[in-house]
Amino acid sequence: MLTSTLCAAVSAAGLGIAALTAYRKRFLAATRIAAFSLIPIGLVMTGVIDWVTNIVFKPTVWAGFGLLALSFLLFMLSRAVERRRGGIGARKDRKAAGGGTPDAVAPDASIPSLGAGRTADRPAGKGKAPQAAGAPKDDFSDIEAILKKHGI
Repeated sequence: MLTSTLCAAVSAAGLGIAALTAYRKRFLAATRIAAFSLIPIGLVMTGVIDWVTNIVFKPTVWAGFGLLALSFLLFMLSRAVERRRGGIGARKDRKAAGGGTPDAVAPDASIPSLGAGRTADRPAGKGKAPQAAGAPKDDFSDIEAILKKHGI
């Protein structure tokens, strides 16, 4: 009831301002003001104001909005954690595929830089024996292979 009275007063004030604006020969502005001032009374007459008032002033409605917000927050949190872990079951899929690390995009890309006499998948028994894991390597062999590759 109070909201209906308030909306009627706002509409009456708006129509008064529209009348003063029309008296000053600004008819286009007066028409716009009249259009805006009729909105509150139109909302009261259609029942929208009572519907909004019932939503705003009921605690159960606000509790429902709170539960919806909590649900949305939990959903977004679970999505963020899932993305961070790489998806549901991603570790199981990686282990089942063979190994914990993904394959390189081009696994043979570094073979030319090893030099003409050295290849990564050389059959055993041909050429020199591979060096032991703890033996020092020639630091400049990779650089020499790159320079030879470019013809320098």
